[in-house]
Formats: sequence, structure tokens, C-alpha cells
Amino acid sequence: MSGTSLDAVDVVAVSFEPQLQLHAQASFELPEQIKEDVLTLCSSGDDEIEKLGHLDISLAKLFADCCLKLISQASGNLSVDDIVAIGLHGQTIRHRPNNWPKNNFSLQIGDANTVAEESGILTVADFRRRDIAAGGQGAPLVPAFHANVFHSAASNRVILNIGGMANITLLPADSQQPLLGFDTGPGNVLMDAWIHQHRGLAYDANGDWANSGKILPALLQQLLELPFFSQSIPKSTGREQFNLIWLEQALLNTNDNLCPEDVQRTLLELSAVTICNEIEKHQFSKAELYVCGGGAHNQLLIQRLQQLLPNAKAVTSTAALHLDPDWVEATAFAWLARQTLLGLCSNSATVTGARGERILGAIFQA
Repeated sequence: MSGTSLDAVDVVAVSFEPQLQLHAQASFELPEQIKEDVLTLCSSGDDEIEKLGHLDISLAKLFADCCLKLISQASGNLSVDDIVAIGLHGQTIRHRPNNWPKNNFSLQIGDANTVAEESGILTVADFRRRDIAAGGQGAPLVPAFHANVFHSAASNRVILNIGGMANITLLPADSQQPLLGFDTGPGNVLMDAWIHQHRGLAYDANGDWANSGKILPALLQQLLELPFFSQSIPKSTGREQFNLIWLEQALLNTNDNLCPEDVQRTLLELSAVTICNEIEKHQFSKAELYVCGGGAHNQLLIQRLQQLLPNAKAVTSTAALHLDPDWVEATAFAWLARQTLLGLCSNSATVTGARGERILGAIFQA
């Protein structure tokens, strides 16, 4: 799994019977050149097809190598023969679920043919496009997994994934109620980009830099006026919307006295407020809230969630539900691959807006 944060490739070896069990896990840093190439392709530019073709294979070789490294690092407890399949998300370079009057699409690269060939392991990939073909957003796909492993008949739960983007899954205790899940907006993506631009760091550890600044009310209000935040569900988003170009345009339009750390604090507040606004809008503010993804380690962000949702029964990480927050999303795509191999549907029509549930993914033999 490599998400919009572009921080690393997360790999897990997991089994699901008789119950979910992680056997090995590792995070491999993305090479800087590949990261730069991905960011270049995420925006319109020259010679895109040539760049895409090259990067498609480079990423695939990296993904296969990461999987093989995980197996070799598992202290002799795993071999290639033990692995039924690789569930490959790929790297999203463009996500256009609301592209009218043009066609909707979502494009992930990291050629699954190459992954299967290089690893010698059957590979399942291309999970999003069937949902889009069925009229859905193609995202988020993890809510069906969240419902499978995190549902409780005793209490309403919110599963909040804070990666580059933030998305929530609303799990009603009454399983007869519809499953809902959607992107709320930026998670870490703007904070990561801003601190990298001003301090050369990949991310704001614990939110410490943001904590040294103050909220800029005029800037926050302007950012909150983006139509996406008031858009009804289903909805999903990505770097196409939330990027430094969008932020810098907003900075030009505000009269605030702008210090970089104040902008960082405001970006953290934007993530927190937009997450909590959606939870309140859907009447889950008294539910248990479990956080996963890199944002689960941002102490200031978690503190703001607790303050903005004072009636929540709990605000903690998915570790309390026996799944480390760093490995939830990678585990979800292993589960999606399993669903494909079993011939089972894995999207949720109430989440993505698809015409119905579909078997997602394509199978690439070793």
C-alpha cells in the first residue's frame, strides 16, 4: 500500500482464518526520485505518457521488492510458497470521480503484471475502476473492511483514517442501518507539503511545529468555503484538489500576517474541523472514535479531535481494537484481494454510490 502521503510502502503478511492475524509487517521508504516522479505525474505536464510508462514499471519493481523483503525479514517464518496472493493498491496519480461532462476515472499505477512476474506471487490489483464503472466514486473502499473487522453491536463506532486524505467510516451498532463512509478532506497532505517546503521535513512529528503557531481565522474561513466541504455524500477527493497550489492561492487572498508556523497550525485545524463537522452532521458525535493512519501519531491533531468531540465515548487508535493503526489500510487491501479470490463483493454501494455491490479487482497469475 502506498497512499497519497507518499511517505512509504506499507506491506503486511496477514491471514483471516480463523481470525485476523498479522504475521509480519514493514514500512519501506519511497526513494526520493520515485516520490518526485509521482508528484510530477499528479499534476498536468509535458510528456506524461512517457513518464507514466517508465514510472509504472519502476513502482511495480519496487512493490515486488518490498514484498520479497518482508518475506525474507520474517525470521524464516514465511516463504513465497506461504503467500496466496499480493493485494496491490498501486499508487494513485489521478482521481477524478466527478469529472462531468468528461468520463469519471481513477488511475493507480505500479504494473501488476510486473509485480506478479518479479515476485512469483499471484497478484490482485485494480480495485477501484469496477466501482467507478458501476457509477461509484471508486473510493473509499476500506469501509467494507472496517465493517467486517471493527463493527460492534454494542455501540456506534467511527473509524477515522488519517492519511494524505482523511476518510471516515460510520459503523452503526444496528447492522440493519446503512454503512456510510467518505473522504472528509485533507488529512496530512497539506501539513506535510507545507513543512517540507519551509523546513525540509517529511512531516510534522506530533504536530510540534503546528503547536508553535496560532490559528489564522481569515485563512481558515477561506479554506472552509471550498464547495467540497459542503458537498453531499458520496464523495471522495485527492491531491487534485488539496495541494500547495490551492493553498498558496488562498494565502494570496487573505490579509492575515502570515508566519509559516501559523499556516501550519491553521492547516491542522482545517483537518480537525472538517473531520468533526462531518461526524456531527451524521449524528455520530457520541460514538466511539478509533483513528488509524499516520495522523494517529499527531498528538496535537488527536487532542483537537477530543476537544471538538467532547461527547465521544472514546477517541483513541485502532490499537484498542487489536489492529495497529499503521497497518490498517495495508491489511484492508489484503482483505480486498481475498474477497476477489473468493468471488465476493467488496465495495459498499451506500459508501461509493455505485449501482450495486461488485466483485472488485483483477487477477494476475504468477
